Parts: sequence; C-alpha cells; structure tokens
Amino acid sequence: MREIILDTETTGLDPSSGHRIVEIGCIETHNHMPTGEVFHCYVNPERDMPEGAFAVHGLSSEFLSDKAKFAEIADRFLAFIGDAPLVIHNAEFDLRFLDAEMALIDKSPIERSRAVDTIALARRRYPGAQVSLDALCRRFEIDLSRREKHGALLDAELLAEVYLYLMGGRQPGLDLHIAAAEADANNTTDTERPLRPARPHAPSPAEVEAHKELLDQITEPIWRS
Repeated sequence: MREIILDTETTGLDPSSGHRIVEIGCIETHNHMPTGEVFHCYVNPERDMPEGAFAVHGLSSEFLSDKAKFAEIADRFLAFIGDAPLVIHNAEFDLRFLDAEMALIDKSPIERSRAVDTIALARRRYPGAQVSLDALCRRFEIDLSRREKHGALLDAELLAEVYLYLMGGRQPGLDLHIAAAEADANNTTDTERPLRPARPHAPSPAEVEAHKELLDQITEPIWRS
C-alpha cells in the first residue's frame, strides 16, 4: 500500500491571515516502510517572515527569496503525492495551508478523506498521553538529536518512524537489523548435531486388523482394488 508522509513549514498559524507555506517535505512509503523516494522543496512565500515563525524553523526571508513559488512547484508536488493516502501529524493544519495555496492558483483542494492524522491515531492508542511529534519520538525511543529546529523533510522522516510504531509494525527499542545480524552470527553451519535413528512408522498388528474390519464395512473399497 502506497502512502505519503507529509509535513509543511509556514510563516504562521492561519492561512486566512495571509500566512503561506515555506517548505514541503514528503516521503513515499510502501506498507508503512519508506521506499527512498522523497519530494522536498523550499517555497518563496512572497511575503515577510515573522520572528516567531523564524524561531521555529530558521527559514529567513533572505534564504527563501530566490526559491520557487508555490505555483511553480504545484504540479510536481501533486504528481508526487498522486492519489495516495496522506499521513500527516495534525492533518487539518497542513491541509488548510495546502488548500489556501491551491486556491491561489485555481486548483482543487485536497480531499480530507485522504488524510491519516497521526495525532488522532496516537490519542486513540494512548488516551491522555502527550501526542506531539517530540513526545511520540521519545515514547518510541526515536533519535531526536538532529531536530534542533523544525524542518518539513526531517519531521516527515521522524513521522514515518512514528507511524510505523503506531501501526504496530515495530516495537520500541527493537532494531530489526541488529537482531537479524545477531541471529545470523549465532547460526553457524559447522555445528555438530547428534544423529538420531529414524522412528518406526509401520502399523502395529492391532492397527492392521482394525483397518481390515473397517474395509469390510465399505462397499467395494478402492484400497482392495
């Protein structure tokens, strides 16, 4: 099953107030595992960068000034996500911004039915617990050392790991690669094994007689042909 793990960074919290997308990060997964295919781009928001937003993701107006505008990357973005389900942490936030960007270039909004909200998944699985991306990474022992600031592609990578845990595909603290390597190391081919004589499988005389009695009760049994 193909799914897209998606995250965005923005200039603020509300697109209706003129805030825009500044970064999009997407990771393709198949059966919840990353395939290696990604879509990542920085986006020129065509406006200033508020100090609060800059403190979150560190993307300045100067850095974004020569980046492509959303209208210039929209077709590539839509081609990448295709019709796959979109796995998003707090899906309504990102989809409202994407819808606002789509409206500016006369494109249709993204259907809400495509969204898989990992916050909703986490709340159902861990009622009352913290469900921020950082909190879930700590719960599942996912390395957060790279996350000095928010970044769309990095957060999508972390979310892909969180989603795998939420779907029951991995246990916290279990490295499947290490476990497999240890198993291979312990499975030597030159180990001597004791030879055991073959077990007898011939029927006993009582079993042979019981079988004959059973055949006598069957009309023209094929076993006597």
